[in-house]
Amino acid sequence: MNDGSEFGSVVMSDMAHDGWYLAYTKPRQEQVALQNLEQQAYEVYLPMYKKFKASEQGLVSFFEVMFPRYIFFRPGKAEQSIAAVRSTKGVATLIRFGLEPARLQDVLVQRIREMEQERNQASHVQLSNLKAGQRVQLKGTALVGMEGLVQAVSSKRVVVLLEILGRPAVVKLDHHQVQASA
Repeated sequence: MNDGSEFGSVVMSDMAHDGWYLAYTKPRQEQVALQNLEQQAYEVYLPMYKKFKASEQGLVSFFEVMFPRYIFFRPGKAEQSIAAVRSTKGVATLIRFGLEPARLQDVLVQRIREMEQERNQASHVQLSNLKAGQRVQLKGTALVGMEGLVQAVSSKRVVVLLEILGRPAVVKLDHHQVQASA
């Protein structure tokens, strides 16, 4: 039986701070694992991304975990072992390939950080997949279910061309009132 004790000998001095390990967390326990790993002096990274949802006040932004149940970490001190991570509250197990703990290169984690930062600074219009000429379906309005053609997209509104009673009609809608047609 493998009890994971082979990780006790993996210390940062062997790794020269050149990479990140991956832990698999318990369901929806990423923040718990993050806090507990930080308390143990590990360097921890939990990528998040910005999403938008419709509310009565319009679009509201919130953040979600980019890779659900995965968290990046590395020892914060040269002599720190990764063995304690397995029993950290919020962590289910370490990701490994065979008997070796999986490691990611710094450059890959840096690219994830850059992508995260770029996306999280973007507005909902920049993140929107709506483009002029695209077919959309209306939702959350009296015209629910109708399809139209996007004419323009601005930071506050989407201009949609509809056909109502056989005649073209241009309507201005909030972003959360339209969705791309399937």
